[in-house]
Amino acid sequence: MNLVAFQTIVVKEIMRWTRIWSQTLLPPAITMTLYFVIFGNLIGSRVGEMDGFDYMEYIVPGLIMMSVITNSYGNVVSSFFSSKYQRSIEEMMVSPVSNWVILAGYVGGGVLRGLLTGLIVTIIASFFVDLQIHNIWVVFSVVFLTSVLFAIGGLINAVFAKKFDDVAIVPTFILTPLTYLGGVFYSISLLPEFWQGVSKLNPIIYMVNAFRYGFLGSSDIQIGVAFAIILVFIALLTSFAIYLLNRGIGLRA
Repeated sequence: MNLVAFQTIVVKEIMRWTRIWSQTLLPPAITMTLYFVIFGNLIGSRVGEMDGFDYMEYIVPGLIMMSVITNSYGNVVSSFFSSKYQRSIEEMMVSPVSNWVILAGYVGGGVLRGLLTGLIVTIIASFFVDLQIHNIWVVFSVVFLTSVLFAIGGLINAVFAKKFDDVAIVPTFILTPLTYLGGVFYSISLLPEFWQGVSKLNPIIYMVNAFRYGFLGSSDIQIGVAFAIILVFIALLTSFAIYLLNRGIGLRA
């Protein structure tokens, strides 16, 4: 029963964002293309090298990760809040389906959209730079774990949201600033020592640098530490999300 429920939720999520692909998959592709053109070709030619790599080559992993984070988070927060707003989530809550299955189903749909968007951006990036992969296992594991982490975060945001405007608060005022300050466009080694320490309080720094290591073999953060940080955040957010679902916080009238 739980397996059928999980498959149903995932298929429903996939159909939801593939049916409106022009709004879910096309905009990230266009946005990232503009990033590549502006920051890569125009500004990158003036910046020169970053940590021994061509600037365009250096920012590609960060841009891919940025698209994965944004779409994994955005898919779950919008979908789960819509289910809550339409009160269809209440039917799941009173069904014999485990809350773990509900969480896994929504997260699975968000992860698939995030990974597909990341693949699209990677294909686009290949037209601008000669992509080389230093460690393919690091690339796959980091992008998957990061997508899972932010998909869970999107569900938590949706639980607490009371109106559609609340869905955009976290992405606009928290997620976007943390992403731009997460080492996507620069190496934190360029910062003064104090600000390097401050930057390391940003969890996205660890994800972007671990992902960059998978491509370039270069990172401002130790890879073991980066994986540990990601796994700890996944464990914490998963526990919190299950707690919210079990208690029905923000879900029951």
